[in-house]
Amino acid sequence: MSVPNKFSLTFSAQSCNEAFARMVVASFVAHLDPTLEELEDLKTAVSEAVTNCIIHAYDNDPTKEIQLKGIVENGKLTIEIIDEGSGIEDTELARMPLFTTKPDEERSGMGFTIMENFMDHFEVSSTLGGGTKLTMMKRIASKKALYN
Repeated sequence: MSVPNKFSLTFSAQSCNEAFARMVVASFVAHLDPTLEELEDLKTAVSEAVTNCIIHAYDNDPTKEIQLKGIVENGKLTIEIIDEGSGIEDTELARMPLFTTKPDEERSGMGFTIMENFMDHFEVSSTLGGGTKLTMMKRIASKKALYN
């Protein structure tokens, strides 16, 4: 029986940390030998999630913090991205393609759609005024992943 590998970190809600979060996740799964496509999907989904925290949850307040957690078990990576920001009033509406609460900032409204399409599982839980937690899972297809 393999022991799950996991990490947890907290970082400032600053746009420069979006790339940091992408690289953390990419480095964390490197030992599973993901394909380039799997790696790009993961990095893009994490990027979208962190950007949502910065822009929507915290309204670009760099004093706020984002939690990033990951666990690898039986060839699948589960990522949680958690903020304590404004929350989402209607998660079903927010998941609709092209929906955005910031149309004046030229937001595409595709963040959740991208995350949902690039990951094998995607879940949003949110409390208005109490923050949001995104849970995303991706199976890594390599032979190494089957044994980790």
